Amino acid sequence: MNIQRWIARREPNWQRLDALLRQVEKKGLKSLNSAKIRELASLYRSVAGDLARARTQGVGNTLVQSLQFLTTRGYSQIYQGSRKQEWQGVVKFYQWGLPAVVQQTFAYIALATGLFLLGGLIAWWYAWTDPTFMSLIVPENMISQVRDRQELWMGSIVGIEPLASSQIATNNLSVSFGAVAGGMTAGLYTTFLLFYNGLLIGAVATLVGQNNLAYPFWAFVFPHGSLELPAIFFAGGAGFLIGRAILFPGKYRRVDALKFYGSQAVQLVFGIVPMLLVAGLIEGFFSPNPHVPDPIKYLVGMVLFVLLVAYCNRRRGGGKEGRREGVRESQKSK
Repeated sequence: MNIQRWIARREPNWQRLDALLRQVEKKGLKSLNSAKIRELASLYRSVAGDLARARTQGVGNTLVQSLQFLTTRGYSQIYQGSRKQEWQGVVKFYQWGLPAVVQQTFAYIALATGLFLLGGLIAWWYAWTDPTFMSLIVPENMISQVRDRQELWMGSIVGIEPLASSQIATNNLSVSFGAVAGGMTAGLYTTFLLFYNGLLIGAVATLVGQNNLAYPFWAFVFPHGSLELPAIFFAGGAGFLIGRAILFPGKYRRVDALKFYGSQAVQLVFGIVPMLLVAGLIEGFFSPNPHVPDPIKYLVGMVLFVLLVAYCNRRRGGGKEGRREGVRESQKSK
């Protein structure tokens, strides 16, 4: 290979890549139009090939180092810039996209919430009117601990907080993902899971109320429950979205309905995961802490719930246009 001729033929590409990289390094990747971005990617691949050839042909360390520096700059701007844009997309989704999806799917989330509350109300009614009902729902050892020893069970978490927090978060995630996956049964399993968990919470709440332990019980539940329960309701809403696509595709073909409603369900799941992880940390470390006064626990729970409601109701720019923009942002992040 005639090295001088090869250098003369390839050098304009190196100079052009250097010029584009200087622009990107100074003004960012967004300063390039689509044609220049394609040119940048093409030149980067070409110069990377030139670097490989230069190494094998022994053209001199100076040129090899120059080409290596050029390709390193290209890699940094193309791939790290792409990752930066992806992170920016994630931030925008949690900033605007998730609230928009929650607002758009509120009817399904409300249905999930209603089923849970219905289960709790039925459990409360039967637990007061039928003495045998409690033993059908609540484990016998828990009933005995509350009725006979007048104790709650939260003290077992103290001293093993990291392990308890991990187990709690794992359990909450499994329940939530079960509710989402239940959509594939046309929503039947999602309905059962929400109703049954409502029965369980209602029965336990009645048990502690009958034994004058409601105040410390709800002081334990409020801090993490303000995030944990809405996350489960979001999961139920996601399951019902999938069930809706299966049962009532409407104007869509069923496969297209699954894509559309499934996309909304997935976006709700993206919101569920951080909520449950935070709730697990609170339930493992804060809620059972005997050194934190119960009024503080109630206050923390209420503040977290108010912040969550405010977050889910936020709209970019306000009004319908802001809501549509938020939905578009959420769809971009899929």
